Amino acid sequence: MKTMHALTALVMGSALALAVSAAPSFANDKVKAGVVRSMGGSPNFVAKEKGFFAEQGIDVDIVFFDSAQPIAVDVASGDCDVGTTGVTAAFFNLAGQGALRIIGSGTWEHPGFQSIGYVVSNQAYAAGLHSLKDIAGKKAGITQSGTPLQYAIALAAEKYNIDYSKIQILLLQSNPNVGTALTGGQTDFAVQTVVPAYSVINKGGAKLLGWEGDQVPNEQNEAFFTSLKMMNDHPDVLKRYLIAYRKAMTYLHDAFADENDKRRDGPNANEAMQIAAKNLNQPLEQIKLGVPFFDPQGRLVEQDFVRLAGWYKSQGMIKGDVDVGAMIDRRDAIPYAKK
Repeated sequence: MKTMHALTALVMGSALALAVSAAPSFANDKVKAGVVRSMGGSPNFVAKEKGFFAEQGIDVDIVFFDSAQPIAVDVASGDCDVGTTGVTAAFFNLAGQGALRIIGSGTWEHPGFQSIGYVVSNQAYAAGLHSLKDIAGKKAGITQSGTPLQYAIALAAEKYNIDYSKIQILLLQSNPNVGTALTGGQTDFAVQTVVPAYSVINKGGAKLLGWEGDQVPNEQNEAFFTSLKMMNDHPDVLKRYLIAYRKAMTYLHDAFADENDKRRDGPNANEAMQIAAKNLNQPLEQIKLGVPFFDPQGRLVEQDFVRLAGWYKSQGMIKGDVDVGAMIDRRDAIPYAKK
C-alpha cells in the first residue's frame, strides 16, 4: 500500500511539474505605458480593465502625463516601454535618430466625434471671438510647442485664410495651466483634448468654439509607438501588447461608431465611458459629453504624419531631413489609404 501511495505521489508530482513547465513563460511580463490624462489613453484603459492584457500574459502599468512631449522622451529613454499620444516634434527628432517607431494609430479627428477642441475664454467671447474665423491676431494657449494642439491652430488658420504667424502662441506647459489661463482671460482661446477642455467649460470658465474633427476632419496625429530597443529586445511582448491594444480599439470603435464610422452609441458605450471615467478620475456625465474616434484596427494614415512632420519642420522644430516612412514599423503597422 505504501508503495502504491508513493507511486501515486510521484505521478502527481510529475504531472504538476509538467503543468508548471508548460505554463506560458510570459505570464509576468510587465510593460509601462505612457499616456496623457485624456480619452486618447482609452485603448490602454479598456485593455487593462477588460482583461485583454491579462489574456496576453501582460501586466501593464499606465503612467499619466500632463502633455504629449515628455512621453516620447520617456519611451526613448526606456522609462516607459510604449506610448499612446499625439505625435510631437520631439517624437520626430528622436525617431529620426533611430530611437522610436510608430506601430499603430491613436484617436482620429473625425466628423461627429470629439478629440481636440477649440475653447474660447469668456472675456474673449464677450469681445467678439465667436468662431474660428475670429482668431486672427489673438492669443492661443497650448501646453507645449511642437504638438498636434499647435498644429490644430495652424490648420484652422489655413482653413480660414488667417496669417498663423500673427497668432500669439502661449506655451503653458500643462492642461491645468491652460485651464487657469482660460478662466482668468490671460489667453483668448486654447486648444485642448476633450477631457481637460470640458473640465473648464463645465465650471463656466470658458466656451466651446468647435472640434477639430468637424473643422478639419479625418486628420490623424496620434499614434501608438515604442522604442527601437523595445522592438529588438522584447518583440514577443510587444506583439502580444499590440493584440490586446487592437482588441481594445475594436471594442471602442464598436461602442461609439457604426459600420460606416458614423457616431452612435453601441451596447458597450456606457461601459466604455465608465472605464474612461474611472481611469481619468472624471464624472461619468463629463465623459459622456465627448468621445473621440478609434479605428478598429489602429490603422495608420502615413500621409497625415508626413504632413504633420512637414509643418513642424517649416516652423524650425525638426532638425535635418525627415523620413516618416522609416519611422514606421512595417512588420506590425497596418496601413490605411484615404479615399
